[in-house]
Amino acid sequence: MTDSDKIQTLPLPFLERMKEMLGDDYDAFLKSYKNPRTYGLRVNTAKLSCQDFQALSPFPIRPIPWINTGYFYEEESRPARCPYYQAGLYYLQEPSAMTPASRLPIEPGDFVLDLCAAPGGKATALGAALNDTGFLLANDISTSRTRALLRNLELFGMKNMLVTDEKPTKLAQRFPAFFNKILLDAPCSGEGMFRKEEALARDWTPEKSAELSDIQKDLVLKAADMLRPGGMLLYSTCTFSPCEDEEVVAYLLRQRPDMELMEMPGYEGFSSGRPEYAGTADTSDSEIALSLNAFNSEELQKCVRIFPHKMDGEGHFLALFRKKGDSLPPVFRFSEKGPDKNTRKWLEEFFSEVGLKTIGGQEFDWNRVEVRKDKVYYQLPFPLDLRGISFLRNGLYLGDLKKNRFEPSQPLALALHKGDVEAVISLPVSDERLTRYLKGETLMIEPEEAAHKKGWHLLCVDGYPLGFGKLVNGILKNKYPAGWRV
Repeated sequence: MTDSDKIQTLPLPFLERMKEMLGDDYDAFLKSYKNPRTYGLRVNTAKLSCQDFQALSPFPIRPIPWINTGYFYEEESRPARCPYYQAGLYYLQEPSAMTPASRLPIEPGDFVLDLCAAPGGKATALGAALNDTGFLLANDISTSRTRALLRNLELFGMKNMLVTDEKPTKLAQRFPAFFNKILLDAPCSGEGMFRKEEALARDWTPEKSAELSDIQKDLVLKAADMLRPGGMLLYSTCTFSPCEDEEVVAYLLRQRPDMELMEMPGYEGFSSGRPEYAGTADTSDSEIALSLNAFNSEELQKCVRIFPHKMDGEGHFLALFRKKGDSLPPVFRFSEKGPDKNTRKWLEEFFSEVGLKTIGGQEFDWNRVEVRKDKVYYQLPFPLDLRGISFLRNGLYLGDLKKNRFEPSQPLALALHKGDVEAVISLPVSDERLTRYLKGETLMIEPEEAAHKKGWHLLCVDGYPLGFGKLVNGILKNKYPAGWRV
């Protein structure tokens, strides 16, 4: 498709509205559709520093100026084919889409909610910022999309996570005023992604934006109700539509007077929100009518709009809220139960064989071990009442109980850090055996390459875990799961 064809596929009502919105900037906006799309990756700082990744990267990268963990790469680099990707060292994400998670200030120990999290780009960023403190609840209403979300979080080595496929209404009932930080990257009409995904432009209608605006208003109220006093909520979309952006923000401020807009760390390419798009509210309720008098639409300038003619990325919208007041953290009573005697024995035998000392640099806590249908899990460090809540994962999946033995899982391998285990085989990223391992093949291992002569080993790329294998007579039997193979 030629550049002219790209512009011709854009819906006329969309173009007319953008011309009205942008005025003198409209021609520059239109020309941006002729520019090639940009490609980005975000470093998993829970596994390595950006400086370490810059030294390791086998392909050219350059920093994304408004994302301190993000880098541009060239399309032909194909970073998804590099073993570093399978080791969870980075996530591939459109540069502008990295912005929302980067503007939600995560503190160690925060309870964080990503309400519409699939496929996991923003959730992995939030989890990496937590760095195995507090916990992350990553939710998506679609079970199939939640499976992809779980896979990406496991690839990043996340342990303190709860992954749910639940309706926001039920979560709001179970977790009122519970989270320190919430990200709501709401389902939207996707106008900001028309250059990247032409199918979105073909399916777009003004009516869809209006329908989505109603959904977004409902979601943002539920998110606000799950936020603790003193906590922060970031609302974002990848659309330019005012009824999905400023109008939703104004709606929340009118309906919840305890919410206020905050300034975000800026960048020269950011554009301000537009007060004229505040929309209207139902004033039949006297409380809402009173709050209307206190609402100042000029506050909407604190929102951020990202336009493709001003930045190297696609379109986005962001608004950062704070709930007024202060609150104390919840108090939990953790039941010191732990696994039964046999389960602990088999786990200890495996830990001894591989020389496991810590998981992610943290001492192993036996009270967090739970067995469900012969699968062993490492639960969150505090109990949550999950009765009636549909979830795919609560904590870290450690592995499976077989006949008188324990077999480790792929998520356990990826949750480990350098120095966590002694039985390691580390190969350089250029070693073709890594590609063969990721395809499920057995490998020949030289005696000097393995920590032990036989038994379970953690195969690593330049010291970063990829997965497990079992060494027998110089041959590493591949234990990389079929569902993970390249």
